[in-house]
Amino acid sequence: MRAAVQHETGRPRLEVRDDVEAVGFGPGKVRLRMRATGLCHSDLSAMNGVLPQLVPFVPGHEGAGEVVEVGEGVTGLQAGDRVLVCWLPPCGGCPACKRGQSQLCLASLMEAGTPNFRMGGENGSGGSGGSGGSGGSDLFGFAGTGTFAEEAVVGAGCAVPIPDDLPYDIAALIGCGVTTGLGAALNTADVAAGSSVAVIGCGGVGICAIQGARAAGAAQIVAVDPVPSRREAALRFGATEAVPPDALADARARVTGGEGFDYAFEVVGTSATARAAYDATRRGGTLCVVGAGAMDDHFQVNMFELFFDEKKILPSLYGGGDVLRSYERAIALWRAGRIDLAGLITHRVPLSGVNDALEQMRTGEALRTCIEI
Repeated sequence: MRAAVQHETGRPRLEVRDDVEAVGFGPGKVRLRMRATGLCHSDLSAMNGVLPQLVPFVPGHEGAGEVVEVGEGVTGLQAGDRVLVCWLPPCGGCPACKRGQSQLCLASLMEAGTPNFRMGGENGSGGSGGSGGSGGSDLFGFAGTGTFAEEAVVGAGCAVPIPDDLPYDIAALIGCGVTTGLGAALNTADVAAGSSVAVIGCGGVGICAIQGARAAGAAQIVAVDPVPSRREAALRFGATEAVPPDALADARARVTGGEGFDYAFEVVGTSATARAAYDATRRGGTLCVVGAGAMDDHFQVNMFELFFDEKKILPSLYGGGDVLRSYERAIALWRAGRIDLAGLITHRVPLSGVNDALEQMRTGEALRTCIEI
């Protein structure tokens, strides 16, 4: 089958090969035929080493498709079911799950060190950027999944059934970016009606944070991004105004009378933008950190301001709540016309065009590129 492969950390382009096999099928597993996958910034971060990931690997974790076969012991799924991929499924039995913090469950990530693909044959390179690798090599799937492939073998908990009226492309986005952005606003920060909000970073996840804040009833939502097209998009999705980063201080002064925003969302993943969001937050307000950053990038506050300003610093992992409930909420809001998910998809490419999708993300041209498989 065909899949996109990252051979070494730091390579800017993926190699699309046609000699990859999804392996590891057995008890507790399901084999999926992928139909659509979104390109999330976390995939790019894994490629360049910001996020730790064993190599070589198949990127992709935001996908949807159909069940091909189910392994022994799997219940609630059967061949032909339409599903989205949950890259961090709750096990239900660990301390985090029992506390009601299933987004912190690590059970599935513990299996991410087991290869779930294999590439073999020395003549199977598929011509999309990069030299052919040697045959017979194990491949890992990003975050234990790997949706940049025609098929994937994942744990049964990773395959979440979806209703028939939900298109594969939209379902794929719900599997990560939509849930992360909406959840940051609705679960982690719990945005209050009538409040003021700033969102720094207006890619797909940031746009969903904006939509979540709007759904929660925020009165002012200021979108902050250096890319003009993303600022324009933020206005379409519910921001009340959109400014470049160097105009954030002015917006803070105008919108909040200089006090600062009730909520500021950092959706970039750097200490610099986190500090900017912290400074934009009012005393007693909430900074919600959504961006996934590097382990050696340190966010700093001094002990006096931490005490005196009483700003709440809330990281948000995968939407900060029960992901299965978050999926259902996203679908309900989409059906009701309260959020726009189709509009997030600004570009579409086949699997062979995955490197075009990477470039669209790097330049900020795309909110989300759907890779149709």
